Amino acid sequence: MAKTDKKRGLGRGLSALMADIEPKAAPSPSGGHSTTLSRGERAIPVEQISPNPDQPRRRFSQSALDELAASIKEKGIIQPLILRPDPADASQFQIVAGERRWRAAQIAQLHEVPAIVREFNDTEVLEVAIIENIQRADLNAVEEAQGYRQLMEKFGHTQEQLATAMGKSRSHLANTMRLLQLPDEIQTMLQDGKLSAGHARALITSSDPVALARRAVKEGMSVREVEKAAKAPAKGKSAPKQRSKSQKDADTRILEDDLSRILGMGVVIDHDTSAGGGKLSIKYNDLSQLDDLLRLLNTN
Repeated sequence: MAKTDKKRGLGRGLSALMADIEPKAAPSPSGGHSTTLSRGERAIPVEQISPNPDQPRRRFSQSALDELAASIKEKGIIQPLILRPDPADASQFQIVAGERRWRAAQIAQLHEVPAIVREFNDTEVLEVAIIENIQRADLNAVEEAQGYRQLMEKFGHTQEQLATAMGKSRSHLANTMRLLQLPDEIQTMLQDGKLSAGHARALITSSDPVALARRAVKEGMSVREVEKAAKAPAKGKSAPKQRSKSQKDADTRILEDDLSRILGMGVVIDHDTSAGGGKLSIKYNDLSQLDDLLRLLNTN
C-alpha cells in the first residue's frame, strides 16, 4: 500500500467521489422499464463485481439486507455504487462504496446495478470505504471505533482532523475509540446488540468489566445502573481511605485547591512525610472530562 504524507488532511472522501453526480432512483425491475442512469453512471452486471477485501464493515444484518432488498424491488437503487477496476482482473470491478446495496440487489434478483467507476489506488479505496461506513448511522460502535483507528493508524489522521471531517466532537471520537480497550467478549456483546455503547463506556472503569457486562445483560441493567455498579468497590475490598483536609498541612491543602481550580476537577494529594512521596488523585465526572484532562496534559 502506498505511503501517505502523515500531515495531509483527509483524502478525496465521499464529497469528491460524488462530485457532479446527481443520482436518480432506478425504476422497479418489476415495472418492465430499463434502468435510467444519471450522468457518469454505468449499468454493471452484479457477477462482475466483487467486495473490497479491506471493507471495514464485517457484519451485515440479514434482516436489514432483506428490508433494503424489498425497497430496491419497489424503488430501485437510489444511490449508485462506487467501483474501481479490479487490480487483479481488468474485466472485473471492485467495490469502493456500496457493498450493502450490491448484496441487497442480488437478494432482489437484479442482474445489473447502477455504478460510478473511478480510478483509485489501494490507499484511497480503504480511506473512502472507512469514511463511507462511519458516516452511516447503522454502523455499530465497535465498527465505528475500528474505522477511526484505521484512519489514524494507516493515514496518520489526528482526532482533530477526523472530528472536523466527520462532523463529530473530539470527545465523541475519543470515547468511541476507548471501547476497543474492552475485552473481546464485551465487544462481541456490543456488536450483537446485547449492550449499548453507553453500557460499554460505563464498563471501562469497572474492576471486572466482563463479569459486570454479563450481569448487565442477564438483569437488563440500565446504563445508570451499570455506571453505579462500576464505581462500587469489589466485594471484600473497602474503598481506599484518604486523609481529611483537616489532617493535612496548609501547604498541601493550598496545592490541592490550586490544582482543582486549574484543572476544573477534584484533586486529592495524599503525601507521606516519612517516605517523602505520595499519591495524587484526580476525580473526573465523565469520559468527556477525562478526555479534556488528557488533552491538557498532552498539550503541556
